[in-house]
Amino acid sequence: MRKAPPVLHFDFSNITMPNRQRDDLFQLVKSLEKGEKRNFKLYMQRNTGNAELKVVQLFDALDKMEEYDEGQLLRKNKAIAKSQLSNLKASLYRHVLASLRLLKDENNIVLTLNELMDQARILYNKGLYLQSLKVLEKIKQIARQYHQLTYLQQALFFEKKIEAMYITRSMEHRADELTEESTQVHQLLEQVNSLSNLSLQLYAWYIKHGHARNANDRKAVKEYFETHLPPAARQSKAFYSRLYLYQSQCWLSFILHDYLTYYKNAIRWVDLFRKQPDMIVVETIHYIKGMHNLLGAHYDLKNAAPFFQSLAEFEAFYESDLVQDNNNYRIQTFVYLYTSKLHQHFMEGTFTEGLLLVPEIETNLREMSLYLDRHRILVFYYKIACLFFGAGLNEAAIDYLNRIIHQKIDLRIDVQCYARLLHLIAHYAIGSHDLIPYLVKNVYRFMAKMQNLSIVEEEMFRFLRNSFHLSAREVRPHLQSLLDKLKKFENNAGEARAFAYLDVISWLESKIAGVPVEQVIRQKFLAGRKG
Repeated sequence: MRKAPPVLHFDFSNITMPNRQRDDLFQLVKSLEKGEKRNFKLYMQRNTGNAELKVVQLFDALDKMEEYDEGQLLRKNKAIAKSQLSNLKASLYRHVLASLRLLKDENNIVLTLNELMDQARILYNKGLYLQSLKVLEKIKQIARQYHQLTYLQQALFFEKKIEAMYITRSMEHRADELTEESTQVHQLLEQVNSLSNLSLQLYAWYIKHGHARNANDRKAVKEYFETHLPPAARQSKAFYSRLYLYQSQCWLSFILHDYLTYYKNAIRWVDLFRKQPDMIVVETIHYIKGMHNLLGAHYDLKNAAPFFQSLAEFEAFYESDLVQDNNNYRIQTFVYLYTSKLHQHFMEGTFTEGLLLVPEIETNLREMSLYLDRHRILVFYYKIACLFFGAGLNEAAIDYLNRIIHQKIDLRIDVQCYARLLHLIAHYAIGSHDLIPYLVKNVYRFMAKMQNLSIVEEEMFRFLRNSFHLSAREVRPHLQSLLDKLKKFENNAGEARAFAYLDVISWLESKIAGVPVEQVIRQKFLAGRKG
């Protein structure tokens, strides 16, 4: 028997958007781990002979600050004149990067290849051409092993330069071999470039609009994909060609609400890394993103058992040294892991239990505010609002939705629209009768302007306009009528967008039955598990 979660009390008096400092140097200093800070001090001692330089004083001052405030910085550090600050900041920025460069990461293939390329150039400049060619051959071996095409191209270009200018007595037919190899790498790079462009453009479309809003959107996105897909891309066996192809197909199917195709490409994406585990270290962010999309596909298809298995796998990955020792990986994995943890509670109908995650998410959002973009924060706010709404805490849901509504409308128009619709429904649920007519008119206009009105939304607005003044007994037939209408569209691809953002069917069923919405969703989940 599931243990009942504790009663939670939330204080929303200090709700604010996480503060994001824009000073580049401050962001860099605040991103440093303890070992990196210690390494910087040692670097300055070795290279300057004086650990008390103004550059180090500036570093210490920035390290102690919680928020960047130039006036406060100058007041507390009299030795630093305002006229010096700009040059000192530029110098400190270079020194910090130089000290980080000295921290050798054995797992970082890119840094290894850069170091080898530097060695090849040094040997070349010394006139030691054969030694330089040996290093270039090593670069090519590593580049092929880890599919680093740009480094392979650089090495080939450098090798051709040596062979064309100096008699090295290298192997026979080398000119033909280098020409053929260079041509193959160039063609493959062109294909990868086209596929990565396609993936990026589709993802950018999604970030702007969300899911396809109507038939015109669906047609436009499909046509864009087909006209920009490189010839023979589907037949390519190269790692990066497959990676960007699967990504592109994921974004396309996700935008179109084709969840089965979305799942098929997400599993191909992750399996690409499972078959070549060495590439997880090289392209960790792509692996993280792939696991996020696989979990998202399981959630959309309500594949409970595979979802829980993938979630456990992803959580174990989050605890690995590879993630925990890298600030970037840790932040990205946290975002996607906790998104899936919220999805778990949505799927299971355990909204009240899921509220235990909120303080932890809020704490991490504040701590990571320097690194998270507004899109990630926006999505978290919407999902947390849905969590509170599902738990029956409508006032708390409204507080989180207000955070979204008061933001600039320049991305995720879909979330902006459904945040307003959920905000309206939450006010309806708490009986804000004076506000309902104004909100209905306002939200309807907004969604119409954003071309975000479907049949489902039109029916919901019609219900809200006509029923907000009715008693609970009088409204029940209207609720049942709306439920009957909307159920006809549950499996309609053109109306899938509305149901993806808001489980209005379960909400209506809960209102008709007079039980909490999480109870309805919980019963559906348990019935599905038995089935």
